Amino acid sequence: MKRPAGSLGNGTDSAPADTRLLAIAADQLKEFGPKHITVVGIADAAGMTHANVYRYFTNKAALIDAVAGQWLREMEATIADIADSPDPADDKLERLIQAWARVHRDLLKEDRHLFDVYCTATETSRPLVRKHRARMRQLIERVLDEGIVTGKFDPRDREKAHAFISDAVYRFINPLTVRLDAEVPQDILDQRLATMIRVVLRALANGSV
Repeated sequence: MKRPAGSLGNGTDSAPADTRLLAIAADQLKEFGPKHITVVGIADAAGMTHANVYRYFTNKAALIDAVAGQWLREMEATIADIADSPDPADDKLERLIQAWARVHRDLLKEDRHLFDVYCTATETSRPLVRKHRARMRQLIERVLDEGIVTGKFDPRDREKAHAFISDAVYRFINPLTVRLDAEVPQDILDQRLATMIRVVLRALANGSV
């Protein structure tokens, strides 16, 4: 999943001001971390006054949340592409979970500061995380319902089936647990996730949930 580019020399100088500010903030967050970036520094990089930044973002926290929110929306778009594909529901659910886990792991490796912002937002149940959870639930339910209609899945209870999916792969899609597994080799995590996906698909198909 692509991360927003931030330097003004890469074409963002022609973008809308809020887009430029987000890109610059994303780059500075990645390099310095949330404690060490300032609205003044971001404004300087954008070639504007810090007062002008406040026209778009009420404070530094709102700007950082916007960077995290942008990443979450990109992840949701990746998952939505899978949910909307023409493949069978069981195949889509497998690829969806794998992609969901992968983007978390990739962010942890590529941008630890943004990942930590995401973890803090999760711990405090910030609005951007609550909205993200709701959107992800809708995507999972879309695939689950498609599987029920097409006969790929035969759960006894739809709500319990959704809860079972979330519980089974929680370790791989929650940023707090992903961070705890930061030192676990990727191949081992992949094997564990593959095992849980097989359990999920089997349970949905045979009606054991």
